Amino acid sequence: MSERLQPGDEAPAFTLPDADGNEVSLADHKGRKVIVYFYPAALTPGCTKQACDFTDNLELLADAGYDVIGISPDKPEKLAKFREKESLRVTLLADPDKQVLDAYAAFGEKKNYGRTYQGVIRSTIVVDEQGKVEHAFYNVRATGHVAKIIKDLAI
Repeated sequence: MSERLQPGDEAPAFTLPDADGNEVSLADHKGRKVIVYFYPAALTPGCTKQACDFTDNLELLADAGYDVIGISPDKPEKLAKFREKESLRVTLLADPDKQVLDAYAAFGEKKNYGRTYQGVIRSTIVVDEQGKVEHAFYNVRATGHVAKIIKDLAI
């Protein structure tokens, strides 16, 4: 597992397919702030709540200069179903090889009910206009996280 990112670090570059199979790069957002959030799986209760919270607050975040990108190990087809079923408006990217998840330290050892296993660590990284990490939140909760980000970013 990679080292957790810290404010001031260069955000790892990435290019991944979106729900429609189009390539999306972090570099496409240069000059804007980007909230990159990592979640375990589309169409699951917690991830749905988080994605809907981001969608519900997308206008507020966009007006404050933030783009929102959600990344999971799901394939683009599953992301398309997720987007349609929940009417999501955030950009959803597929990372089935987990290379970007790993580069952002959002994949690694987790503990749940006394069991230890490898999985997606729910994380949110805020990247500034120059591509540097502004904030790095790890092990976040699905519920209430978007409200906390809005508060922490003073939006």
